[in-house]
Amino acid sequence: MMPHILTRSLDRSATIFLIVVAVAGVLIPLSNLLLPAGSLFQVPTYLVALFGKYVCYAILALAIDLIWGYCGILSLGHGAFFALGGYAMGMYLMRQIGSRGVYGNPILPDFMVFLNYPKLPWYWHGFDMFWFAALMVLLVPGLLAFCFGWLAFRSRVTGVYLSIITQAMTYALLLAFFRNDFGFGGNNGLTDFKDILGFNVQAEGTRAALFASKLGKVLIAVRDAESRTRFLGYRVESYKLFVFTLSACMAGVAGALYVPQVGIINPGEFAPGNSIEAVIWVAVGGRGTLIGAALGAVVVNYAKTVFTSGPLAPYWLFMLGALFILVTLLLPRGIIGTFNAWWEPWKAQRITTIAESAAHEDGISEPNLAE
Repeated sequence: MMPHILTRSLDRSATIFLIVVAVAGVLIPLSNLLLPAGSLFQVPTYLVALFGKYVCYAILALAIDLIWGYCGILSLGHGAFFALGGYAMGMYLMRQIGSRGVYGNPILPDFMVFLNYPKLPWYWHGFDMFWFAALMVLLVPGLLAFCFGWLAFRSRVTGVYLSIITQAMTYALLLAFFRNDFGFGGNNGLTDFKDILGFNVQAEGTRAALFASKLGKVLIAVRDAESRTRFLGYRVESYKLFVFTLSACMAGVAGALYVPQVGIINPGEFAPGNSIEAVIWVAVGGRGTLIGAALGAVVVNYAKTVFTSGPLAPYWLFMLGALFILVTLLLPRGIIGTFNAWWEPWKAQRITTIAESAAHEDGISEPNLAE
């Protein structure tokens, strides 16, 4: 039943995009593992890790596009949900180290031994089980988003004011996680992971099905005319709260997938600049599109990889800011949005031309008004 719903919900371009991503996700790791080093089709290990990071960034971009592109909520704090999901996964990975740590303590992580913790804090219990950690990856960001959104949306905080308080929330968490007595490794964060239970997450199809449903239509109505939607009898605050919480859970999953690939999670992931950069990904790719957010995340991060590894590294942030300004002025719809604006009229004109040609060949012509 579910595959049938997803097939009906996805258009042709989105289906092709999903197929390409799925095929790449299978072939790239296999080419690294099965083909000999030096082979023309063998993908180096660092490229496999880079591809994995791009996928995580794409999921985070999709989470932001979920609320910004379809519901009109500009959040500058999704880096917090991303980092919370990463910390939940990092806590599981730290518990898996056990006696293989530097200090050989089977219960306490190394940083707790170093800081003279007498016992494991209560909120670390359960993270030795993968199912519990996976649950926390969704529950912790989702619960924070639910509480935050319930207060904000019931007070009808919107626009730039909502953006500012989401950024303030992220900064508050940044300061809290920097503290050594907070129990999350302080400035150094969590690292030196050993083992992980690998798993895969598919976020695209769920999101596509969501916006093909009645719920998706209401969310778009909230974005375009919130007051009118409220006058029609819809509880706008409930819809915004639901989509904000769902988006936070997606960001948490992205963070959980990101941590095992980079091998570390620290308070730097809470930096407000990371959330702003993720918004730029969506703006560049085109908000309100299925492919645009993911494409923007890949394009911008590929540019970051290229430019930060050369002499232009100190100027990357200036280039990123200039990119955002240029996209806002020249491509306000983003890459995919601009392409769609050009493609749809051309496609409609082509269909009309084909139909007229077919009608002419069948001997059907429009009546001559002069007669």
